[in-house]
Amino acid sequence: MKTAVFPGSFDPFTKGHEELVKRAIPLFDKIVIAIGINSQKKYLFSLEQRVEWINQVFKDHNSVEVDTYEGLTAHYCQKIQAEYLLRGLRNASDFDYEKTISQLNAMVGDGLETIFLISEPQYSHFSSTIVREIIKGGGDASPFLPEGIKI
Repeated sequence: MKTAVFPGSFDPFTKGHEELVKRAIPLFDKIVIAIGINSQKKYLFSLEQRVEWINQVFKDHNSVEVDTYEGLTAHYCQKIQAEYLLRGLRNASDFDYEKTISQLNAMVGDGLETIFLISEPQYSHFSSTIVREIIKGGGDASPFLPEGIKI
């Protein structure tokens, strides 16, 4: 079975994330959206809320699961026997950063392969960080969020 892990904090999960996973569904038998837990990081939304939102977005997709993990992503992939990491690229800066991380994950994860998908143009200009700032500033973030997520 071909299993991919799509790791992130997903604080919040955006339309860009949703689009990437939906495009990857035909490529894998299973996709695990894995929410990393970092005790040093301050999140805007609780872990429970993020899990609930993502489950709602993919409720009609049996091959998509949501899980949480602590520690290295590569170790988590080994634990659940995932052979692939799924990552999105919005721009050249993302590529430079993700290339280095993928090479390290391949070493630490004993050959873990990273699959990159280029973001669709309409999603390439925003990130969870930008969406959080809109929310904190009292703006309307709904254009950036999947239908199942109401803030």
